[in-house]
Amino acid sequence: MRKIILIVLGIIIIAGSVFGAIYIVKSNTKTVGPNKTIAKPIAVKTVKNATIPVVVKTNGQVTALNKFELFSEVQGIFEQSDKLFRPGQAFKKDETLVKINNEEFVANLKSTKSEFYNLLISILPDIRLDYPEHFEEWNAYVKDFSVHESLQPLPEIESSNLRYFINGRGVITSFYNIKNLEVRLAKFHLKAPFDGILTEASITPGTLVRPGQRLGEFIKPGEFELEVALQKALVDYVEIGDTVNLFGIDKKFQTKGKITRINTQVDSNSQSVQTFIMVNDPRVKEGMYLEAEIYGQLVKNAYKISRSLVRNNAEVFIVKDSVLALKPVKPVYYDENTAIIKGLANGDTIMTSNLSSAYSGMLIKLKK
Repeated sequence: MRKIILIVLGIIIIAGSVFGAIYIVKSNTKTVGPNKTIAKPIAVKTVKNATIPVVVKTNGQVTALNKFELFSEVQGIFEQSDKLFRPGQAFKKDETLVKINNEEFVANLKSTKSEFYNLLISILPDIRLDYPEHFEEWNAYVKDFSVHESLQPLPEIESSNLRYFINGRGVITSFYNIKNLEVRLAKFHLKAPFDGILTEASITPGTLVRPGQRLGEFIKPGEFELEVALQKALVDYVEIGDTVNLFGIDKKFQTKGKITRINTQVDSNSQSVQTFIMVNDPRVKEGMYLEAEIYGQLVKNAYKISRSLVRNNAEVFIVKDSVLALKPVKPVYYDENTAIIKGLANGDTIMTSNLSSAYSGMLIKLKK
Protein backbone atom coordinates (compact mmCIF):
# COMPACT_ATOMS: atom_id res chain seq x y z
CA MET A 1 0.00 0.00 0.00
CA ARG A 2 2.84 2.39 0.77
CA LYS A 3 4.39 1.87 -2.68
CA ILE A 4 1.02 2.34 -4.37
CA ILE A 5 0.39 5.62 -2.49
CA LEU A 6 3.88 6.95 -3.41
CA ILE A 7 3.38 6.11 -7.08
CA VAL A 8 -0.02 7.83 -7.17
CA LEU A 9 1.39 10.96 -5.46
CA GLY A 10 4.29 11.08 -7.96
CA ILE A 11 1.91 10.88 -10.89
CA ILE A 12 -0.26 13.65 -9.41
CA ILE A 13 2.80 15.92 -8.82
CA ILE A 14 4.12 15.40 -12.37
CA ALA A 15 0.72 16.05 -13.89
CA GLY A 16 0.33 19.22 -11.79
CA SER A 17 3.74 20.49 -12.90
CA VAL A 18 2.89 19.95 -16.57
CA PHE A 19 -0.47 21.73 -16.33
CA GLY A 20 1.18 24.62 -14.31
CA ALA A 21 3.87 25.12 -16.97
CA ILE A 22 1.27 25.21 -19.73
CA TYR A 23 -0.73 27.81 -17.79
CA ILE A 24 2.33 30.06 -17.23
CA VAL A 25 3.24 29.98 -20.96
CA LYS A 26 -0.29 30.90 -22.00
CA SER A 27 -0.48 33.76 -19.47
CA ASN A 28 2.74 35.46 -20.91
CA THR A 29 1.34 35.75 -24.44
CA LYS A 30 0.76 39.46 -25.34
CA THR A 31 -2.25 40.62 -27.23
CA VAL A 32 -1.19 42.52 -30.42
CA GLY A 33 -3.52 45.40 -31.19
CA PRO A 34 -4.05 47.14 -34.53
CA ASN A 35 -1.00 49.05 -36.03
CA LYS A 36 -1.32 52.81 -35.52
CA THR A 37 1.12 55.49 -36.96
CA ILE A 38 1.53 58.68 -34.88
CA ALA A 39 1.68 61.95 -36.92
CA LYS A 40 4.39 64.39 -35.75
CA PRO A 41 3.29 68.04 -35.27
CA ILE A 42 5.50 70.48 -37.24
CA ALA A 43 5.58 74.17 -38.21
CA VAL A 44 5.39 75.07 -41.89
CA LYS A 45 5.61 78.11 -44.14
CA THR A 46 4.39 78.82 -47.65
CA VAL A 47 7.10 79.79 -50.13
CA LYS A 48 6.95 83.12 -51.92
CA ASN A 49 10.06 83.76 -54.03
CA ALA A 50 11.45 87.30 -54.28
CA THR A 51 14.54 89.33 -55.22
CA ILE A 52 16.88 89.11 -52.24
CA PRO A 53 20.08 91.17 -51.73
CA VAL A 54 23.19 89.34 -50.63
CA VAL A 55 24.35 90.93 -47.34
CA VAL A 56 27.94 90.09 -46.44
CA LYS A 57 28.93 90.80 -42.82
CA THR A 58 32.56 91.38 -41.85
CA ASN A 59 34.75 93.77 -39.83
CA GLY A 60 38.06 95.59 -40.04
CA GLN A 61 40.19 98.52 -38.89
CA VAL A 62 39.98 102.08 -40.20
CA THR A 63 43.05 103.78 -41.68
CA ALA A 64 43.43 107.29 -43.10
CA LEU A 65 43.27 107.48 -46.88
CA ASN A 66 45.84 110.30 -46.95
CA LYS A 67 48.52 109.40 -44.44
CA PHE A 68 52.17 110.41 -44.52
CA GLU A 69 54.99 109.07 -42.42
CA LEU A 70 57.47 111.87 -41.85
CA PHE A 71 61.17 111.04 -42.31
CA SER A 72 64.21 113.28 -42.30
CA GLU A 73 66.56 113.36 -45.29
CA VAL A 74 68.99 115.80 -43.67
CA GLN A 75 70.85 116.19 -40.39
CA GLY A 76 70.53 118.94 -37.82
CA ILE A 77 68.98 120.08 -34.54
CA PHE A 78 65.19 120.03 -34.44
CA GLU A 79 63.86 123.52 -33.65
CA GLN A 80 60.49 124.54 -32.27
CA SER A 81 58.24 126.04 -34.96
CA ASP A 82 55.15 128.22 -34.52
CA LYS A 83 53.05 125.21 -33.44
CA LEU A 84 53.86 122.37 -31.08
CA PHE A 85 55.05 119.18 -32.72
CA ARG A 86 52.76 116.96 -30.65
CA PRO A 87 50.09 114.33 -31.44
CA GLY A 88 46.69 115.91 -32.06
CA GLN A 89 48.12 119.22 -33.28
CA ALA A 90 46.32 120.54 -36.38
CA PHE A 91 48.21 122.16 -39.25
CA LYS A 92 46.99 124.12 -42.26
CA LYS A 93 48.30 123.46 -45.75
CA ASP A 94 51.88 124.78 -46.27
CA GLU A 95 52.42 125.42 -42.55
CA THR A 96 55.77 124.23 -41.23
CA LEU A 97 55.58 120.80 -39.63
CA VAL A 98 59.27 120.24 -38.92
CA LYS A 99 62.01 122.87 -38.73
CA ILE A 100 65.62 121.66 -38.61
CA ASN A 101 68.49 124.07 -38.06
CA ASN A 102 70.11 124.78 -41.45
CA GLU A 103 72.61 127.55 -40.70
CA GLU A 104 75.68 125.46 -41.53
CA PHE A 105 74.12 124.15 -44.72
CA VAL A 106 73.08 127.65 -45.84
CA ALA A 107 76.64 128.90 -45.29
CA ASN A 108 78.04 126.08 -47.43
CA LEU A 109 75.48 126.80 -50.13
CA LYS A 110 76.37 130.50 -50.24
CA SER A 111 80.05 129.58 -50.46
CA THR A 112 79.32 127.31 -53.43
CA LYS A 113 77.27 130.04 -55.10
CA SER A 114 80.13 132.51 -54.64
CA GLU A 115 82.49 130.11 -56.38
CA PHE A 116 79.98 129.74 -59.21
CA TYR A 117 79.70 133.53 -59.43
CA ASN A 118 83.47 133.85 -59.76
CA LEU A 119 83.40 131.21 -62.47
CA LEU A 120 80.82 133.17 -64.46
CA ILE A 121 82.84 136.37 -64.17
CA SER A 122 85.95 134.57 -65.38
CA ILE A 123 84.29 133.42 -68.63
CA LEU A 124 82.69 136.77 -69.54
CA PRO A 125 85.83 138.18 -71.27
CA ASP A 126 86.11 135.05 -73.44
CA ILE A 127 82.42 135.22 -74.36
CA ARG A 128 82.81 138.93 -75.28
CA LEU A 129 85.72 138.17 -77.61
CA ASP A 130 84.66 134.83 -79.14
CA TYR A 131 80.85 135.01 -78.93
CA PRO A 132 79.93 138.71 -78.84
CA GLU A 133 76.34 138.03 -79.94
CA HIS A 134 75.75 136.19 -76.63
CA PHE A 135 77.65 138.53 -74.34
CA GLU A 136 74.76 140.79 -73.32
CA GLU A 137 72.52 137.97 -72.05
CA TRP A 138 75.34 136.38 -70.06
CA ASN A 139 76.42 139.73 -68.71
CA ALA A 140 72.84 140.48 -67.61
CA TYR A 141 72.69 137.04 -65.93
CA VAL A 142 75.85 137.81 -63.94
CA LYS A 143 74.56 141.24 -62.91
CA ASP A 144 71.31 139.73 -61.56
CA PHE A 145 73.13 136.93 -59.76
CA SER A 146 72.72 136.86 -55.95
CA VAL A 147 74.03 134.33 -53.45
CA HIS A 148 71.00 135.05 -51.24
CA GLU A 149 68.38 134.05 -53.80
CA SER A 150 67.54 130.87 -55.68
CA LEU A 151 69.61 130.20 -58.75
CA GLN A 152 67.92 131.35 -61.97
CA PRO A 153 68.03 129.21 -65.15
CA LEU A 154 71.07 129.79 -67.35
CA PRO A 155 70.63 131.70 -70.61
CA GLU A 156 69.65 129.50 -73.54
CA ILE A 157 72.68 128.21 -75.43
CA GLU A 158 71.83 127.89 -79.12
CA SER A 159 75.35 127.84 -80.49
CA SER A 160 77.06 124.47 -80.32
CA ASN A 161 80.50 126.12 -80.06
CA LEU A 162 79.37 128.20 -77.09
CA ARG A 163 77.89 125.07 -75.49
CA TYR A 164 81.23 123.28 -75.82
CA PHE A 165 82.97 126.27 -74.26
CA ILE A 166 80.53 126.53 -71.36
CA ASN A 167 80.68 122.80 -70.65
CA GLY A 168 84.46 122.80 -70.87
CA ARG A 169 84.66 125.42 -68.15
CA GLY A 170 82.42 123.37 -65.85
CA VAL A 171 79.59 125.91 -65.75
CA ILE A 172 76.79 123.38 -66.34
CA THR A 173 78.14 120.97 -63.72
CA SER A 174 78.45 123.72 -61.11
CA PHE A 175 74.97 125.00 -61.92
CA TYR A 176 73.27 121.64 -61.31
CA ASN A 177 75.32 121.01 -58.18
CA ILE A 178 73.94 124.24 -56.74
CA LYS A 179 70.37 123.35 -57.82
CA ASN A 180 70.79 120.02 -56.02
CA LEU A 181 71.89 121.82 -52.84
CA GLU A 182 68.89 124.18 -53.08
CA VAL A 183 66.52 121.22 -53.30
CA ARG A 184 68.21 119.70 -50.27
CA LEU A 185 67.92 122.99 -48.38
CA ALA A 186 64.13 122.86 -48.71
CA LYS A 187 64.14 119.54 -46.83
CA PHE A 188 65.21 121.29 -43.61
CA HIS A 189 61.63 122.65 -43.40
CA LEU A 190 58.88 120.07 -43.89
CA LYS A 191 55.53 121.67 -44.72
CA ALA A 192 52.02 120.28 -44.43
CA PRO A 193 50.82 119.00 -47.86
CA PHE A 194 47.18 119.55 -46.82
CA ASP A 195 45.04 120.51 -43.84
CA GLY A 196 45.56 117.70 -41.37
CA ILE A 197 46.49 116.46 -37.92
CA LEU A 198 49.72 115.12 -36.51
CA THR A 199 48.94 111.70 -35.06
CA GLU A 200 52.46 110.67 -34.00
CA ALA A 201 55.55 112.61 -32.95
CA SER A 202 58.88 110.88 -32.36
CA ILE A 203 61.10 113.90 -31.65
CA THR A 204 61.18 116.94 -29.35
CA PRO A 205 62.89 120.36 -29.73
CA GLY A 206 66.64 120.07 -29.30
CA THR A 207 66.84 116.53 -30.65
CA LEU A 208 69.60 115.78 -33.15
CA VAL A 209 67.85 114.57 -36.29
CA ARG A 210 69.72 112.19 -38.59
CA PRO A 211 68.99 111.24 -42.22
CA GLY A 212 66.41 108.44 -42.43
CA GLN A 213 65.07 109.05 -38.92
CA ARG A 214 61.30 108.71 -38.49
CA LEU A 215 59.79 111.94 -37.18
CA GLY A 216 56.06 111.22 -36.94
CA GLU A 217 52.85 110.66 -38.87
CA PHE A 218 50.48 113.16 -40.49
CA ILE A 219 46.95 112.38 -41.72
CA LYS A 220 44.05 114.13 -43.40
CA PRO A 221 40.91 113.71 -41.24
CA GLY A 222 37.51 112.93 -42.72
CA GLU A 223 38.73 110.60 -45.48
CA PHE A 224 39.28 107.04 -44.33
CA GLU A 225 39.39 103.50 -45.65
CA LEU A 226 38.17 100.36 -43.96
CA GLU A 227 40.15 97.29 -44.98
CA VAL A 228 38.29 93.99 -44.63
CA ALA A 229 39.20 90.45 -45.61
CA LEU A 230 36.49 88.60 -47.54
CA GLN A 231 36.56 84.88 -48.08
CA LYS A 232 37.23 84.01 -51.70
CA ALA A 233 33.74 82.49 -52.10
CA LEU A 234 32.09 85.77 -51.05
CA VAL A 235 33.96 88.01 -53.50
CA ASP A 236 31.69 86.87 -56.35
CA TYR A 237 28.72 88.54 -54.61
CA VAL A 238 30.26 92.03 -54.16
CA GLU A 239 31.65 94.59 -56.59
CA ILE A 240 33.11 98.09 -56.64
CA GLY A 241 30.44 100.69 -55.83
CA ASP A 242 28.36 98.48 -53.52
CA THR A 243 26.86 100.31 -50.52
CA VAL A 244 28.12 99.33 -47.07
CA ASN A 245 26.48 99.95 -43.68
CA LEU A 246 29.09 100.48 -40.98
CA PHE A 247 28.60 100.03 -37.25
CA GLY A 248 30.74 100.59 -34.19
CA ILE A 249 31.56 97.64 -31.98
CA ASP A 250 29.00 98.88 -29.42
CA LYS A 251 26.36 99.41 -32.18
CA LYS A 252 25.87 103.04 -31.06
CA PHE A 253 27.79 104.44 -34.01
CA GLN A 254 26.49 104.04 -37.56
CA THR A 255 27.53 105.44 -40.95
CA LYS A 256 27.77 104.42 -44.60
CA GLY A 257 30.55 103.70 -47.06
CA LYS A 258 31.24 102.33 -50.55
CA ILE A 259 33.58 99.69 -51.90
CA THR A 260 36.35 101.43 -53.86
CA ARG A 261 38.93 98.67 -54.44
CA ILE A 262 39.00 94.86 -54.47
CA ASN A 263 42.35 93.14 -54.60
CA THR A 264 42.78 90.45 -57.25
CA GLN A 265 45.29 88.51 -55.15
CA VAL A 266 44.13 85.81 -52.74
CA ASP A 267 46.01 85.51 -49.45
CA SER A 268 47.64 82.07 -49.50
CA ASN A 269 47.28 81.56 -45.75
CA SER A 270 43.68 82.69 -45.08
CA GLN A 271 42.28 82.29 -48.63
CA SER A 272 40.77 85.77 -48.28
CA VAL A 273 40.78 88.84 -50.52
CA GLN A 274 41.52 92.41 -49.41
CA THR A 275 38.54 94.71 -49.93
CA PHE A 276 38.67 98.46 -49.26
CA ILE A 277 35.68 100.60 -48.23
CA MET A 278 35.74 104.41 -48.47
CA VAL A 279 34.32 106.24 -45.43
CA ASN A 280 33.74 110.00 -45.44
CA ASP A 281 32.60 110.82 -41.92
CA PRO A 282 34.26 113.27 -39.48
CA ARG A 283 33.23 111.02 -36.59
CA VAL A 284 35.46 108.21 -37.82
CA LYS A 285 38.90 108.10 -36.22
CA GLU A 286 42.15 106.47 -37.21
CA GLY A 287 42.42 102.94 -35.80
CA MET A 288 38.67 102.40 -35.12
CA TYR A 289 37.23 98.92 -35.55
CA LEU A 290 33.98 98.84 -37.52
CA GLU A 291 31.56 96.11 -38.48
CA ALA A 292 30.48 96.19 -42.12
CA GLU A 293 27.29 95.02 -43.82
CA ILE A 294 27.97 94.95 -47.55
CA TYR A 295 24.85 95.04 -49.71
CA GLY A 296 26.01 93.12 -52.74
CA GLN A 297 24.33 91.63 -55.78
CA LEU A 298 20.61 90.87 -56.00
CA VAL A 299 19.50 87.24 -56.33
CA LYS A 300 16.27 87.00 -58.31
CA ASN A 301 13.55 84.38 -57.78
CA ALA A 302 15.10 83.17 -54.53
CA TYR A 303 13.98 82.37 -50.98
CA LYS A 304 15.71 82.88 -47.62
CA ILE A 305 15.44 80.28 -44.85
CA SER A 306 17.35 79.20 -41.76
CA ARG A 307 20.52 77.43 -42.90
CA SER A 308 19.78 74.57 -40.46
CA LEU A 309 16.80 73.57 -42.65
CA VAL A 310 19.04 72.80 -45.64
CA ARG A 311 19.85 69.08 -45.61
CA ASN A 312 23.08 67.83 -47.17
CA ASN A 313 23.59 71.34 -48.59
CA ALA A 314 21.16 70.56 -51.40
CA GLU A 315 17.70 69.56 -50.06
CA VAL A 316 14.83 70.85 -47.93
CA PHE A 317 11.70 69.16 -46.57
CA ILE A 318 8.38 70.11 -48.13
CA VAL A 319 4.89 68.91 -47.17
CA LYS A 320 2.74 66.97 -49.67
CA ASP A 321 -0.59 65.54 -48.51
CA SER A 322 0.48 65.54 -44.83
CA VAL A 323 3.69 63.65 -45.70
CA LEU A 324 7.25 64.96 -45.73
CA ALA A 325 9.25 64.85 -48.97
CA LEU A 326 12.79 66.04 -49.79
CA LYS A 327 13.09 68.56 -52.64
CA PRO A 328 16.44 69.43 -54.26
CA VAL A 329 17.44 73.12 -54.08
CA LYS A 330 20.45 75.22 -55.06
CA PRO A 331 22.04 77.22 -52.22
CA VAL A 332 23.27 80.57 -53.54
CA TYR A 333 24.70 82.18 -50.42
CA TYR A 334 25.15 81.34 -46.73
CA ASP A 335 25.63 83.75 -43.87
CA GLU A 336 25.89 83.05 -40.15
CA ASN A 337 22.24 82.06 -39.64
CA THR A 338 20.42 82.00 -42.98
CA ALA A 339 20.75 80.66 -46.50
CA ILE A 340 19.51 82.05 -49.82
CA ILE A 341 18.30 79.19 -52.01
CA LYS A 342 16.78 78.71 -55.44
CA GLY A 343 14.65 75.83 -56.73
CA LEU A 344 11.49 76.18 -54.66
CA ALA A 345 8.24 77.05 -56.41
CA ASN A 346 5.78 79.67 -55.24
CA GLY A 347 3.18 77.96 -53.07
CA ASP A 348 5.44 75.13 -51.86
CA THR A 349 4.97 74.36 -48.17
CA ILE A 350 8.27 73.86 -46.38
CA MET A 351 8.89 72.50 -42.89
CA THR A 352 10.37 75.17 -40.61
CA SER A 353 10.73 72.97 -37.50
CA ASN A 354 14.23 71.71 -36.70
CA LEU A 355 13.17 68.05 -36.41
CA SER A 356 16.26 65.85 -36.30
CA SER A 357 14.23 62.63 -36.71
CA ALA A 358 12.46 63.81 -39.88
CA TYR A 359 12.62 61.56 -42.95
CA SER A 360 11.06 61.41 -46.38
CA GLY A 361 7.61 59.79 -46.19
CA MET A 362 7.04 60.75 -42.55
CA LEU A 363 3.41 61.43 -41.64
CA ILE A 364 2.97 64.90 -40.09
CA LYS A 365 0.34 67.27 -38.87
CA LEU A 366 0.42 71.06 -38.62
CA LYS A 367 0.95 72.75 -35.28
CA LYS A 368 -1.98 74.82 -34.06
